[in-house]
Amino acid sequence: MSIIDLNNPPPDHQFSLSVKPEETNGERWVRLVKDLGLFFFAMALVAVIMWICVDTLRSPASADEKKWAMSILTSAAGGIIGYLIRK
Repeated sequence: MSIIDLNNPPPDHQFSLSVKPEETNGERWVRLVKDLGLFFFAMALVAVIMWICVDTLRSPASADEKKWAMSILTSAAGGIIGYLIRK
């Protein structure tokens, strides 16, 4: 193992130092519950918005209302596909 002098770093190199506290099981549990709760709340909200848009498309609404409903459905579907593909 080589020794690096931190007062004189090698050329064209940078170094960084970080200190992170260890996450306890209780903290991990709280973080996971919070993240999953927020994820499922967001998914439910998107589902409700998509349901309203589909209901608008099925109803005898005006052409303008159907146009905004279709654009919202298209953007929601694109967002979900992008989330699943991770691009």
